[in-house]
Amino acid sequence: MAVQDRGWSLVVPHHASGARQARQQLAAELTGVVSTALCSDVIAVAAELLGNAVRHAAPLPGNVIRIECRVLAGPKGPVVELRVTDGGSTLTPTERSASPDSVDGRGLRIVAALAGAWGVDREGTGQVVWARLHAAQPR
Repeated sequence: MAVQDRGWSLVVPHHASGARQARQQLAAELTGVVSTALCSDVIAVAAELLGNAVRHAAPLPGNVIRIECRVLAGPKGPVVELRVTDGGSTLTPTERSASPDSVDGRGLRIVAALAGAWGVDREGTGQVVWARLHAAQPR
């Protein structure tokens, strides 16, 4: 599947409904552009990043969060870069260990397992949690 570089950005309410809207838009944008497997992984990572922004971070001005997606042609297939920007938190997002009985605490481990790389950048308005996923990501 030949990929042309493309990107888009979406601002949604800092609420579960906004996260759902962003996931649906992301799926629509990626369908037919990347493989079904990569699209599924990107949606799973986006769900975790958006959910964390809603649950753990302040909103951007206007009570919103922003998601950006770029699809790049990589040497071994498409590369998808996600960036979720929120108003920041007093805690830096980090992977945690969760016991088998824990009901939460696995999100960033899922992100780390699916993405080739992820991280957190501070910006003037808050923080950006980003992830980069590759078509042939080893598991």
